[in-house]
Amino acid sequence: MGKATGFLEYARFDNMAIEPLVRIQSYDEFHLPLSEEERRTQGARCMNCGVPLCQSGMTLGGMVTGCPLHNLIPEWNDQIYRGNFSHALSRLLKTNPLPEFTGRVCPALCEKACICGEYLDPVTIRDNELSLIERAYAEGAMKPNPPAVRSGRKVAVIGAGPSGLSCAETLNRRGHLVTVFEREEEIGGLLMFGIPNQKLDKSVILRRKKKMEEEGVLFLTGRSIEGDAAEKILQDFDAVALCCGSKKPRSIQAEGIEKARGVYFAVDFLSSTTRSLLQHGLKNGKLSGKG
Repeated sequence: MGKATGFLEYARFDNMAIEPLVRIQSYDEFHLPLSEEERRTQGARCMNCGVPLCQSGMTLGGMVTGCPLHNLIPEWNDQIYRGNFSHALSRLLKTNPLPEFTGRVCPALCEKACICGEYLDPVTIRDNELSLIERAYAEGAMKPNPPAVRSGRKVAVIGAGPSGLSCAETLNRRGHLVTVFEREEEIGGLLMFGIPNQKLDKSVILRRKKKMEEEGVLFLTGRSIEGDAAEKILQDFDAVALCCGSKKPRSIQAEGIEKARGVYFAVDFLSSTTRSLLQHGLKNGKLSGKG
């Protein structure tokens, strides 16, 4: 454990948000990272519990608590406090293939299970995670790392949402030849078309796509897999992983809602907004535009 009394000495401090009247002027992410000293202080608040419930994803009373990925949270919090960021990153990537996404959009079930939060504020686990991966990208630690040996086996992954990307990342790392089929014009699923750009800048998804392509993953977008296309995939590949997601919205159960004007499903609205941004193109690797 880094600092035994850290949770008593230091208060929780979240990433600061840009003022609303400023952030509504663009579609950019609006949370500002802490300094290295401040981040190490937040890492010091981890109590390194004997039984770390934060990393023990489980269902209690019908509700999920703790990290479903079983991330080694106390280990990399300790290394953040000590300033060993490269070692902290290695422990994070051991269980989480895509921390730049979870560090932004995960509901942080780990923090709900944090023992420190029983009487005080929980540790800033999600912010700590995001700081690690973004520091790694900034310092060039997230370089393409294609497998040294290929198995010769071909695997098709249907769907390029978070599950499909995670599946493809893992299979490719093990040496298989992975092709990802996606029906939309870009990869990401709800990461791309369901989460607002202010929370997850789309350049983050394209950055991961570029890295995976350089490692050997092939992405084929605009491909709806049905009928003859499905049969051909079964013939051409040794295995198929279905990571299709669930895009059908739940209708509002209210009388007359089907005839009401100006009522839209959330994902349809968010998707149209993202497509509008994509049509304006990327500027300096980021989607830009006035709100």
